[in-house]
Amino acid sequence: MSIASHLELSGVGISFPTDKGLFCALQNVNLKINKGEFVSLIGHSGCGKSTVLNIIAGLYQASTGGVILDGKEVNEPGPERAVVFQNHSLLPWLSCYQNVELAVKQVFGGKKSKAEIREWILHNLELVHMTHALDKRPDEISGGMKQRVGIARALAMQPKVLLMDEPFGALDALTRAHLQDSLMEIHATLGNTVIMITHDVDEAVLLSDRIVMMSNGPAASIGDILDVPLARPRDRLALAEDPAYNKCRQQVLQFLYQRQQRPAA
Repeated sequence: MSIASHLELSGVGISFPTDKGLFCALQNVNLKINKGEFVSLIGHSGCGKSTVLNIIAGLYQASTGGVILDGKEVNEPGPERAVVFQNHSLLPWLSCYQNVELAVKQVFGGKKSKAEIREWILHNLELVHMTHALDKRPDEISGGMKQRVGIARALAMQPKVLLMDEPFGALDALTRAHLQDSLMEIHATLGNTVIMITHDVDEAVLLSDRIVMMSNGPAASIGDILDVPLARPRDRLALAEDPAYNKCRQQVLQFLYQRQQRPAA
């Protein structure tokens, strides 16, 4: 007996109007994602990764096909799909606590008491190791800390699916590594479904259960999907010597640089 997918993209395509007529950005994207799975989307710039994420988020409407989440069609944004962008998008005049509180009140206002709301906000800040800075404003903390608060805000909405658009792309290598470790820890704790866009092959292999490799646009689609057969929890230092890790890494690089030539700048 087959089990229904948690999230399914079926025949998804989208075109945008331009001065020269319709531009087909995506075509015939088909993908089934299971509950609790960590999936990365990777590909060259302009291959439609963010467009796929925005369609799942309900920010874009597909021109053809559609997205089903737990049996319901996705056609608008909703709290069951929280997005973490590369830019943290925190409100600068609010403290870290208040930024998370804003999202919690939108989703749980009237459903939780004042005490429950505070406890829930602190719980989610604790998940990202940011309770020490709950009263600080975004301009008083580092870029990595801002992203942690952005992740806490998304998690506090208790989404079924966490969507991440290059969440660590603007961070230095060491901060990025710490946040990758935190994300693995959160995923292990919560068992939530994560879909993440990345340009970083090592990041994709380290974090993912599957890597979805996008073909170049226009009319981009899924070129290949790679299963990552690495046991969890994962240790980045041990994996550096792991033949399975290096094989996965090589397969993604081969797709990106041999099967998909980088488009001219």
